Amino acid sequence: MLIKVLGSGAGGGLPQWNCNCANCAQARSRTSPLKPRTQSSIAVSDNGDDWVLFNASPDLLAQLRAHAELQPARALRDSGIAAVALCDAQIDHVTGLVMLRERTTPLPLYATQPVLDDLSRAFPLIPLLGHYCGVDEHAIALGVPFAIAPLAGLRFTAIEIESAPPPYSPHRAAPVIGDNVAFVIEDVATAATTFYAPGLARTSPSILAAMRSARLVLVDGTFWTDTEMIDLGLSGKRAADMGHLAQCGANGEPGMLSLLDSLPGTTRKVLIHINNTNPILDPRSDAYAIVREHGIEIAEDGMELQV
Repeated sequence: MLIKVLGSGAGGGLPQWNCNCANCAQARSRTSPLKPRTQSSIAVSDNGDDWVLFNASPDLLAQLRAHAELQPARALRDSGIAAVALCDAQIDHVTGLVMLRERTTPLPLYATQPVLDDLSRAFPLIPLLGHYCGVDEHAIALGVPFAIAPLAGLRFTAIEIESAPPPYSPHRAAPVIGDNVAFVIEDVATAATTFYAPGLARTSPSILAAMRSARLVLVDGTFWTDTEMIDLGLSGKRAADMGHLAQCGANGEPGMLSLLDSLPGTTRKVLIHINNTNPILDPRSDAYAIVREHGIEIAEDGMELQV
């Protein structure tokens, strides 16, 4: 199983276009050690030619240009993207679908029914793409393994996670099961698994079991503290309010660092979907040092992982 981190940042990336926080200001400097990051997405393959794209960020075209190997050029019009799988219907994870409209065949799209419903009505990208390439919809059943052709060597399972649907969703105030999922990606030949959850507000028995049995955990690294955005004067919302478990615990509850510390020592642990305000983005910061001391890696655009 080969995994490419196309984008490691949260919504807006780094630097965010309208933000002048310390991280964004430094990321604009050519002499800064802070590396720019595009918005969160990964690509997974079993053969190096055919890829499943997990989430389609607004930065998708730039990400594809940065990874020429995702374009195997087997025909005059071709793509290495065999399908797209969605964790949710957040704008940061779906607007890149529009950039795939030049396909010559319908785009295979794998998502839960609530996500497909939001993309059919509240934010109607699926009908929009019907005027271009079209969409081949596949509704995912939670907890049921499924395959995506032509990647015969991989198997995928969506696991329910607790978080809010997008602000535009008609059930924003009353979330339903399937609004947000994590994915377990299994190598059929070796049974090794990757757990992928760019957004994770809290754990559950099924999530803990999936993380503890995974060889690689790619998980929510959005915020360092629960009150990060409040403390910087950028928002009145806590990390938990936005569906993210901060690295540091809050109100006596353990944070992401504690959760990852509880995993087996053989598990490779990588934080992804990192907000532009998070101090772990600065390799000179105490927060960065603490994360690395815990044996946790910080995803970067272009990172390659093998399982």
